[in-house]
Formats: sequence, C-alpha cells, structure tokens
Amino acid sequence: MDFSSNSYSSSELKDFLNSKVKEFNTPDFLPEDPLGIVHEFTLKQDREIIGILLSTIAWGNRKSILKSGRRLIEIFDGKPFGFIQNHTEKDFEMVHFVHRTFQVSDLQFFCHGLKEIYKKHSSLESVFKAHDEHPGAKGRIVNFRETMLTFPHEKRSEKHLANPLNKSASKRINMFLRWMVREDDQHVDFGIWKSIPINELMIPLDVHTSKVGRKLGLITRKQDDWLALEELMVNLRKFDEKDPCKYDFALFGLGAIEKM
Repeated sequence: MDFSSNSYSSSELKDFLNSKVKEFNTPDFLPEDPLGIVHEFTLKQDREIIGILLSTIAWGNRKSILKSGRRLIEIFDGKPFGFIQNHTEKDFEMVHFVHRTFQVSDLQFFCHGLKEIYKKHSSLESVFKAHDEHPGAKGRIVNFRETMLTFPHEKRSEKHLANPLNKSASKRINMFLRWMVREDDQHVDFGIWKSIPINELMIPLDVHTSKVGRKLGLITRKQDDWLALEELMVNLRKFDEKDPCKYDFALFGLGAIEKM
C-alpha cells in the first residue's frame, strides 16, 4: 500500500507506523546519533548535562553535531557534572567552542545556570515542573526557560532557549525530554525522569517528521510551529495514548533514512 497517498484506513496507518517504530527504535542507530554520546555516561547528572547541551546544539549535519559533542566532553575533561559543579569564569578564558551560532559565551551561560540549579536540586528534572497556566510539555519547557533566564546572560543566549509561548515547535528541548523521560524495552531513551508522564511528551518536530506527517495526513498546518506539533500529537495519540512519542522514530526514519 502506498502510504504517501490517502488511500489507507486509520488502522492500516497505525499498523504501518508501529512496524516502522520497531524498525527504527533500536540501539543500532545510536553510534550515528547524538544520543549515542549521552549513552557513554552512567551518572544521571552527566547524562542530563551532556543531554541538554547536545540537544541545544542539535542542528546542522549529524557529523558536525557529534564533533561538537566530543569537544564538549574534552572541555569537561570527561566529567560533565564535576566540571559544572566546580568551574569558574577563568575556566572559559582559553576555551574555544563554536557550533553554528552557539558560542563560548552561550556555553558559559548554560554552565553557570546548570551550576546554580544543581546547588538547589539533585536533578534537572526539578526545573521541568508542571506549570500553573500552561499544561503538559509546553508549561514544563516554559518553566525551564524562565528558570535559566534568571541567571546573568547576554541577550544573544536567549535564542538558544526555546519558547513555545511564541509558537516555537521547540524541537531540541522536546528531543531532550524524550531522552530523559521515555523508556521501552529497547533502552534507546533513558527513562530516568519519573515525575513527567510519558504521554505528555511531544515529538521533536523537524523537517523530516513534519514532511512525513503531512504526507500521511497527520498535519494540515503549513508552518512547523507549536500548533502543528499539537495537531500531530492529537493524531498520534489516537494510535497510542500512552506513548505517542514513540512515533518520532517512525516519522524521522521514514523521512531521513527512507526519504519518503
């Protein structure tokens, strides 16, 4: 059946996407994915720190992202949590780090913010708390952004903190949340954050997932924004209300690997 057309039933599409989840939700893809670098660490805080930074710089080609990830580990001397806890401003004087528009001043801001957060909390999970006004993942992302912006920063660094209240699809931070919260028997995502329900997760909407989503009739909105993401998630929850974010593997694989 041609799933790039509209000549299929809802149950057929569900079966098709579930088959693609099984195909692409596998550790075999980790060596070529930024998440593979996070898997090299076992300490929860190390995973959180490398995860939040890698997801923040996760745009551009994968080789470039992986190279920048390796550079971060060099800067941290292989111990992200130890560096975050003990670094001072002088530690950044001789540091060279650039990934597209993410520069040393942005890295220093993130490191300082994380240091302050870990002074009060044992895990970043605590600053992704539920929001009084905005439900679900949107509110959690807003809380994290607002917490980070209480720390000294250059105006330029604000663009690296997604803001779904401005309709941003918040791809990279949603990807980080998937890594930390979601779990299944394939052990690709970590599932180390237990206070956030898995069914709240939102797919990291990118050029691949949105293109396939539109071809499959899961998205009708033209812009790749938060509203398009909400539309996509409404449709995916019809297929699996407990773990709709698993379809990220199917949509991304169909777009990036199979070139659907």
